[in-house]
Amino acid sequence: MKLIGFLLLLVFCWPLALLALLAYPVIWLLLLPFRLLGVVVDGALETVAAIVTLPARLLGYSPRRR
Repeated sequence: MKLIGFLLLLVFCWPLALLALLAYPVIWLLLLPFRLLGVVVDGALETVAAIVTLPARLLGYSPRRR
């Protein structure tokens, strides 16, 4: 889908397509810390959930698998 969108943009407005092609790696690098932060926050929340549900799991409760 992204490739088709880029090709359409290239046909209709090639300077904007070239700008998008050059800006994509820069934007990806700028957003990388936020992706890493998301992974860290997700891991921390999973750890808290595991700690909170530990007593129930020790008593034999088995949660449904996702």
